[in-house]
Amino acid sequence: MAGKLKDSFVLILICLSAFLSVVLLAGIIIYVFVKGLSVIRWSFLATASSAAKGNVGIAGNIVNTLYVAVLTLVMAVPVGIGAAVWLNEYAGRSRWVRLIEFATETLAGIPSIVFGLFGMVFFGTTLRLGFSVLTGSLTLTLMILPLITRNTQEALRAVPDSYREAAAGMGAARWYMIRTILIPAAMPGIVTGVLLAVGRIVGESAALLLTAGSGYFLPESGQELLYKIMQPGGTLTIQLYLSMAKAQYDVAFGIAAVLLCIIFFFNLLAKLLARKWDLSWKQ
Repeated sequence: MAGKLKDSFVLILICLSAFLSVVLLAGIIIYVFVKGLSVIRWSFLATASSAAKGNVGIAGNIVNTLYVAVLTLVMAVPVGIGAAVWLNEYAGRSRWVRLIEFATETLAGIPSIVFGLFGMVFFGTTLRLGFSVLTGSLTLTLMILPLITRNTQEALRAVPDSYREAAAGMGAARWYMIRTILIPAAMPGIVTGVLLAVGRIVGESAALLLTAGSGYFLPESGQELLYKIMQPGGTLTIQLYLSMAKAQYDVAFGIAAVLLCIIFFFNLLAKLLARKWDLSWKQ
């Protein structure tokens, strides 16, 4: 009897904790949208701020955010997945592998401002890239590599060893087995790791403030968009910080609402892709 009461009490605490978490999350989202929807209109989303015209817009910041996110993922995802495959499938469990994994976990816990300081000194000053989208993307690549690598490792470890044994028994080469069996089977976990990386990229501010700058101008042609990689580019989080510093609270909440929409979109896209890969793999 006492055991059942104890189990019921623990279950109530768990349900209460889950309920409070959902309520807090919903409260934050509702508050941000209520405060921010008053400034969100087409001119706010489709134009850049201009003192001469007297308008406030975040189109340039949206382009910079997407630019930084895509460029960072292009550099980080192949390297992170490749490192995880090597550590999990080729390197074994030697002392050096454990040391690399420890270093990876340590890098994942370093404050972003430290990465920003390193990126500013090394990429910006030593390599003479200055304040630019490329400097910010290279810095963020270093930040999210540990996250992608560790999540991919865990996803690969979750694949049953029977898959490897069956492929080896059929005479399949190791790389062929990894490419056609292990990676497709681990794809939902890999997508989750990439999604977490996207969330960190979109929400990062401290490191980008020291490396990418705060430029908010909107490229007017494809050529300007290409050259933008070597120019300062303030993301939405940077503009949110600057708006708060100028006491433009309505603009800051509007930017926060746009950021939440972007995060929701990437979450939905990742879930759809993971479900599609999981269904295709099971078939």
